[in-house]
Amino acid sequence: MDYFSTEKISDRITGIRSRSGELMYLVEGSKRAALIDTCIGVSGLKSLVAELTKKPVTVLVSHGHIDHAMGAPEFASAYMNHKDILLYRSQCSIAQRRGYAGANVGADTEQMTDDAFVPAAPDYPFEEYPDDASFDLGGIHVDTYAFPGHTQGCMVFLIREERILILGDACNNATFLFDDMCSSVAQYKAQVQDIAGRLEGTYDRVFIMHHVMEIQPDILAQMADVCDDIISGKADNLPFAFMGKKALIAKKCNERFEREDGKSANLIYDPDKVR
Repeated sequence: MDYFSTEKISDRITGIRSRSGELMYLVEGSKRAALIDTCIGVSGLKSLVAELTKKPVTVLVSHGHIDHAMGAPEFASAYMNHKDILLYRSQCSIAQRRGYAGANVGADTEQMTDDAFVPAAPDYPFEEYPDDASFDLGGIHVDTYAFPGHTQGCMVFLIREERILILGDACNNATFLFDDMCSSVAQYKAQVQDIAGRLEGTYDRVFIMHHVMEIQPDILAQMADVCDDIISGKADNLPFAFMGKKALIAKKCNERFEREDGKSANLIYDPDKVR
């Protein structure tokens, strides 16, 4: 089963899509390339990247969840915010990843043996992102920024010369903010405003890491408004359940998390962690 497919975003950026819906991005400069995220750890990502570029590759993981970090051990080294190390370790088993693939792909996963997955590596030695890190790939830079909320180790990426911001799961059309490691809505709003201020005027396009690649470029401003509505008691509050946990969806949307009013930002939150 071909688990990955690709599509060009620009001359220097290739989107990589998994069968289970995750999105990754390969950015190529004149000297190096950077792979942003690694999916659930299905074998073959490293060989696919080697087909796409012959340059040395720096692996940048957005956060420690099962659907983003588990392919990192296929590579010699990778960066991840160390605040998410315990989260990564708790989700890296093949059994958990097989279950995730089955839930998102279905019967096609029945043909996948354990050999189809990167071996579990709970002690994989992730490198820590330096403060205000900027990775010079040769004529193009990937600048990294901490954006805690969805997890405490969430990172986002500015492709400076392309004026593209990759927000991943930190801020999207269905941002999960209801697990134990998540910030409160009020704390998250402060982080949204902080990152918006730091990145103002630096990007024209915004990309995320699930299903739809590109999203409305004013999503940070939209998300601040969503937080305000939750805090002031004006949210729509649709019930939501996920893996035994109950939460609320802030804004009315369909099953694909497309908002009824046409805007992009939405928050799925714990009503006991608003302030």
